[in-house]
Amino acid sequence: MPVVVVESPAKAKTINKYLGDNFTVLASYGHVRDLPPKDGSVDTDNDFDMLWEVASASKKHVKAIADALAKDNELILATDPDREGEAISWHLQEALTKRKSIRKDTPVSRVVFNQITKKAVTEAMENPRQVDMPLVEAYLARRALDYLVGFNLSPVLWRKLPGAKSAGRVQSVTLRLIVEREMEIEAFRAREYWSVKALLATPRGQEFEARLVMLAGKKLDKFDLGNGTQAEMAVQAISSRDLKVDSVEAKPASRNPSAPFMTSTLQQEASRKFGMGARQTMSTAQRLYESGHITYMRTDGIDMAPEAVTMARDAIKDRFGGEYVPKEPRVYKNKAKNAQEAHECVRPTDMTKDADALGLTDRDQHKLYDLIWKRTLACQMESARMERTTVEVGSADGQVMLRATGQVVLFDGFLKVYEEGRDDVVDDDDKRLPQISEGDKVDKRAVTPEQHFTQPPPRYTEATLVKRMEELGIGRPSTYASIVTTIQDRDYVRKEGNRLIPEDKGRLVTAFLENYFRKYVGYDFTADLEDQLDKVSAGDAQYKEVLRRFWRDFSAAIAETSELRITEVLEKINDVLEPHLFPPTEDGSDPRLCPNCGAGRLSMRTARSGGAFIGCSNYPECRYTRPFGPPDPEAEASAIPPEGKLLGEDQGDEIRVFKGRFGPYVQRGEVTEENKKPPRQSIPKDWTPEELDLDRAVMLLSLPREIGPHPEDGVMVWANIGRYGPYIKHAESTSDRGGTNANLEGIDEVWTVGMNRAVQLLAEKLASRGGRGAAAKPMRELGDHPEAGGAVSVMKGKYGPYVKWEKINATIPDTIDPEELTVAQAVTLLDERAEKSGKKKPTAKKKPAGKKKAAPKTKTAAKK
Repeated sequence: MPVVVVESPAKAKTINKYLGDNFTVLASYGHVRDLPPKDGSVDTDNDFDMLWEVASASKKHVKAIADALAKDNELILATDPDREGEAISWHLQEALTKRKSIRKDTPVSRVVFNQITKKAVTEAMENPRQVDMPLVEAYLARRALDYLVGFNLSPVLWRKLPGAKSAGRVQSVTLRLIVEREMEIEAFRAREYWSVKALLATPRGQEFEARLVMLAGKKLDKFDLGNGTQAEMAVQAISSRDLKVDSVEAKPASRNPSAPFMTSTLQQEASRKFGMGARQTMSTAQRLYESGHITYMRTDGIDMAPEAVTMARDAIKDRFGGEYVPKEPRVYKNKAKNAQEAHECVRPTDMTKDADALGLTDRDQHKLYDLIWKRTLACQMESARMERTTVEVGSADGQVMLRATGQVVLFDGFLKVYEEGRDDVVDDDDKRLPQISEGDKVDKRAVTPEQHFTQPPPRYTEATLVKRMEELGIGRPSTYASIVTTIQDRDYVRKEGNRLIPEDKGRLVTAFLENYFRKYVGYDFTADLEDQLDKVSAGDAQYKEVLRRFWRDFSAAIAETSELRITEVLEKINDVLEPHLFPPTEDGSDPRLCPNCGAGRLSMRTARSGGAFIGCSNYPECRYTRPFGPPDPEAEASAIPPEGKLLGEDQGDEIRVFKGRFGPYVQRGEVTEENKKPPRQSIPKDWTPEELDLDRAVMLLSLPREIGPHPEDGVMVWANIGRYGPYIKHAESTSDRGGTNANLEGIDEVWTVGMNRAVQLLAEKLASRGGRGAAAKPMRELGDHPEAGGAVSVMKGKYGPYVKWEKINATIPDTIDPEELTVAQAVTLLDERAEKSGKKKPTAKKKPAGKKKAAPKTKTAAKK
């Protein structure tokens, strides 16, 4: 039976149904080898040799495949039909050859299928090939480039920019997109403009709405009505004139369906319609693919197989009727530069089955399949036919003209099934207009001015970011989701209401890279490198030549930063971000002059936590700080000053809030020579330091709180707030490293939890960790060691029963029943264990010799 290897158990299960008992189908569980994260994994001095290592988690899977090959000497590699899938097949072949599981007489073949159906799998098995080396070499080049950038650039960031986590060949460019968009938003200045709308009525009393498009005989541009006064004058001009219909123009229009999904458009539409992130979309699509419901989901292609087109047209006719099927099939041509990425579009494998017919119970899978099914059917349906009507209403003197637009759907066509979502709100011209004839007089029911302000460009969503990456040629279908996810996992970007906002760390990293590695975060450079990798996959370029060209310039850029000092880097970033951090003041004064001491200059500083803040150059004499970003007068008014914010007095002591190196805290009294460490307590993360009042501060300073002695052993139980939140502790003191801790649900419970609740939580904690923290009870007591003394016990362990004597533990073999273990057997096991671990064997305690007396302990101590 040939051994067939795929990536996942789900895919293996589906394929096994089609292949039957004549094949052994196993899963590799993804990539089996990778470059170890250490220096030298890509040897730049030895023609970019790459040192691969089988991941520890993959060793058992490789062994399972090797064991199967020992019985059946034929290997079929059936991983995914893209670059990553080809790489997994190559890695498996290399790893198994190295283990000598693949011998000279072992037939090895590669099969690919774009969908997991019986027909596709059977056809693939009948048309095997060898591993596609140009595609593998494109993977090798990409992996080497990612390693060289990440492994060489990330340490530069760590040294020069404290708190930065990593840099990446594509992730840093993507981060730049988000940061630049945020800077556009901050630099944006809204501009006021007005429009005027009129509610009009036909002679038959039917109402419709029209907007002013001409005033004083001149066409109105967007900003012609710049304020309320001008808008009111326009209202008067309309109100003081009689209006009639000058023209009615009806034009036929049609609307064509969108192309079927490829990876990027699937991610965009899932984000628009369901708010699904790129990673969530791809993992859901992966499960649908592995279950045989859709075609391969990582593709730049939008073409459909002829048999799929026929199937779609038949399904449309059966469900909606022949009028919804166009005379000729719709043909969509691929725009992908790289044919290796341009598989067939993402579509259902069976067009006749909707999500309900498949019985999908997982909510995400149901939604995503329904979206793919509808889009695929729609792309082969008739166009929607409409009639667009434009009505122009004017005054007899030609001074005023208003326009109304409307649209009527004459035949819904593909809209019966599906309409593509939109990223931005657009004007709705789909209103139906009443019956209007040229020359009709119209009645003015209301004339209304509306104020507007220009809007800044919107922040990226994951969908619009992927769309922009695709437009710039950055990344590929297999990498979009991981890139967008990585910049969020690194805390460079946060997601708020589906929009991506750069964090301080992200801004700093981008500013640093744009100044010292500008070429490598350039959009054109990154896109050109992707094109070179596409040429490698097509067999038109040598991958090591691509690596040589890249490394020559990149290594020089890395070397140039070795002498940079952190202060020099920060000052440079200050200059770059100055328009953002220190915008011009209204009175023309120096925006970088410290408002606290009036002498120091404000500049950006980095915190150990990795964030950034604005501080005074006169530190430590002046401790003025403010949050990173432009000055915010409202925030600064409630901010905590360098000398602390006075909340009031308690028992004669001043209570203040401070901002410290490790976060905000409250303090009782002042620091003096006699009292160098006054009582302090950190403020919980859920509490806003600027809004803290005296009562809450005093409550914090009362911690830790004694709940009382534990009823079982009399040891004290405390309630406190730690770095991981509120908790209770069962120990002699809160500084005791031993004892048992248990979490509390909320901050307020620290001051309300009673002894009964505390005892329950502590008992649950001990039970959840299998009694760790309490003395383990033996299964059997065997008595004292016959030679050395001390109890020998049989214990229950995580990996099975064992025998214990003092600090020596010995596993009891499966051949011996722990209940029947004798002392002699236990001593033998302990001796063997002691010998293996290098510990001293248990020996009989020696008695002092009769002739010589041991020196008294007091004398020995005196000699010492």
